[in-house]
Amino acid sequence: MAAGSLVDVIGGTPSVWLDRLVAAHGASGRILAKLDYLNPGFSKKDRAAKGIIEAAEASGALRLGQTVVELTSGNMGTGLAIVCGIKGYPFVAVMSRGNSVERARMMMALGAEVVLVDQLPGSVPGQVSGGDLAEVEKVAKEVTAARGAFRADQFHHAGNAAAHYQTTGPELWTDSDGSLTAFVDFAGSGGTIGGTVRYLKEQNPGLRAYLLEPDGAAVLGGGDATYPDHPIQGGGYAMADLEFLHGVPVDGYLTIEGDSARQTARELARVEGIFAGFSAGANVAAALELLSGPEKGGTVAVVICDSGLKYLSTDLWA
Repeated sequence: MAAGSLVDVIGGTPSVWLDRLVAAHGASGRILAKLDYLNPGFSKKDRAAKGIIEAAEASGALRLGQTVVELTSGNMGTGLAIVCGIKGYPFVAVMSRGNSVERARMMMALGAEVVLVDQLPGSVPGQVSGGDLAEVEKVAKEVTAARGAFRADQFHHAGNAAAHYQTTGPELWTDSDGSLTAFVDFAGSGGTIGGTVRYLKEQNPGLRAYLLEPDGAAVLGGGDATYPDHPIQGGGYAMADLEFLHGVPVDGYLTIEGDSARQTARELARVEGIFAGFSAGANVAAALELLSGPEKGGTVAVVICDSGLKYLSTDLWA
């Protein structure tokens, strides 16, 4: 049956076993990858965008035709551009110039207005720090106030984590035939790991949840932000507190180097045919480490967060 609009086909992405990659690394166990780069906006953030907008509509917080504003590294903005465009809400994306240019162009093509914010002095293009994100947040607040807009607020709006509790978690559990023993995710807003883990632990209280951060910016795991300008876009902002992790039982904290995420993303493309981005490479690299360590012989789930097409101007594929 044909869907009524593109919004109706967000989620329900396929999952695949990464058995070839696991064998190539000599690891013991299995990795189940949820292919969220196959969402309409080519990322997992489509789920959160739909969840936030529909929750705001239901509560009356979002008025008919009202402008929507949100800060983004590109993925959330793309999802919101699609959802808002179809539902009739003007959308303004506020993004750091440190993010890849493909993302801004895609949002504009989808009808969004894109406001680009200069990076802090000394920042490196392609490496958005917590300080850079703070500058984007400042501008997003100014634009929201000036236009009387609804702020999608992906770091705080409950619709973000709820979308993953209602869809990502159940899909992974079903796709694995209830065999999952662990889940690992690179933390951005925390919505994916917060919502997914809540659901998965309801199904299997013994399932272990691992939160992944960049090496040198692992403040959620109790470390210091010695290298906040890492190359893994979309997360690892060295923010010490994420609202969606409150009350979520995290069993372990892992770190990943940018080079490891990069090389695993390239290997994922060559070995499994999955053309994904930096954070997906980070997730899979962490899962491989877990199968060679504390999760040896287990079944680890990951999300393939976004498409490699969004990084063609970066060194991910250089």
